[in-house]
Amino acid sequence: MSELSISEARAQLPDVVNRVIAGEEITLTRHGQPVVVMLRPDSVRSRSVAGQAAIERSKAVGRLIEEARGRPLGPPTMSVERAQELIAEIRADRDAR
Repeated sequence: MSELSISEARAQLPDVVNRVIAGEEITLTRHGQPVVVMLRPDSVRSRSVAGQAAIERSKAVGRLIEEARGRPLGPPTMSVERAQELIAEIRADRDAR
């Protein structure tokens, strides 16, 4: 992603627009701070679709968590001995630091 000051972009606007049309993303800065990103509209749409899909997946995970909270826990899936081994490994790793 390229970066230009707003003044530079203004002076080169036709070239900047052509670069964006070609697929480049250009960040415009003011006083060295990013304030605008120029990109193709189809790029925004695809990001929006991907973002919406991520939101839907996170909502589905949230629903699964809420459903699971309403159910009693099942029997343990790990033996006490194995749990103690894992705890000992974690403690050994921490002590080694």
